[in-house]
Amino acid sequence: MLLQLTSDQELLRETTARFLDETVPPAELRRLRDDPVGFGDAWWKRGAELGWTSLLVSEDDGGGSISGRGLVDLSLIAYEFGRRAAPGPLVASSVVAAALSSASGARHTPVLARLLSGDAIATWCFAEPRPNDRLGAIALEIRRDGGDLVLSGVKRPVEAAVRASHLLVTGRTADGLAQVLVPADTPGVTIAPMQSVDLTRRFHVVTFDRVRVPVSALVGELGSADAQVERQLQQALVLLAAESVGAMQRGFDMTVDWAFDRYSFGRPLASYQAIKHRFADLKAWLEASHAIADAAAAAVDAGAGSDEAAELASVAKAYVGDAGAEVLHDCVQIHGGIGVTFEHDLHFFLRRLTVDRALCGTPAEHRVRIAGLLERRAEAA
Repeated sequence: MLLQLTSDQELLRETTARFLDETVPPAELRRLRDDPVGFGDAWWKRGAELGWTSLLVSEDDGGGSISGRGLVDLSLIAYEFGRRAAPGPLVASSVVAAALSSASGARHTPVLARLLSGDAIATWCFAEPRPNDRLGAIALEIRRDGGDLVLSGVKRPVEAAVRASHLLVTGRTADGLAQVLVPADTPGVTIAPMQSVDLTRRFHVVTFDRVRVPVSALVGELGSADAQVERQLQQALVLLAAESVGAMQRGFDMTVDWAFDRYSFGRPLASYQAIKHRFADLKAWLEASHAIADAAAAAVDAGAGSDEAAELASVAKAYVGDAGAEVLHDCVQIHGGIGVTFEHDLHFFLRRLTVDRALCGTPAEHRVRIAGLLERRAEAA
């Protein structure tokens, strides 16, 4: 997280941390394992009252940030979510709220108001199944038919789709990308559950079979959403990186405590030179992950849509995804046999990191994206 927070940011972080400690301790995470949604409506509404849903929304639309840097503030919340493997579609719902706030006109104001209050949840239908699962490949078709729009295609994975009242669908038109806000109960929309290693987050396959909605459901203009989609992707990448760093930090802290408490041959495990070297490596990766996640949050907040922001967001996703896997797998190994048991809490954070690593593009896909951005920059120079 940021090295120096304002007093307001620290209050926001501490308030969220206390709330999560009280409401979703490890015992509750285990109980939610079999819950079809993964979190309660009243719980999410209380989180909305703490400001989770409003930080990326302008004050004119009922939102507002703590520091004037909404994405940086929200990354603090995401970090605390990661430290506790907390449930709830924080990333997806925040991205949708930001998109509705930035769209021209007031036709989606009633939906946005319900999202901000926590009375409703919306989620982003962005990723697609094979062969269109590569980062940025959008095949879902949106075409105009008189006064209606017709959507055909499949989106997966979509977080909390079964709980969402509305789906923000990113699709392709003849002129470019477009986004449509679709009520989840619209005829032709089918939602099927997916399996996930995360105990409390639920993902779904959403199929749109010639789904028909009025043109007023557009978010922005038809065929002109490429820049907005890029902005949403960068926001999601920043929040996923922050959440992953939170999971890494919690796993590392647990492992350090374990190494000092666990005795082997009459000495603390942490006193052995080989373990010290491993901890030094883990600490270096962890601190670098903090730094790049913070840099990406600041860059995207200041200029989402720019090549620099896009590059840093992808660098954060690629580096944290790979380093996080190294850190948490090493933490499991240092714990020994107990580290691979369900009764121990360490697996919560490895599960969260594993899923975050795959969402919105893998580290390998983002390295390809970085190479493309650098090539474009060189051509423009």
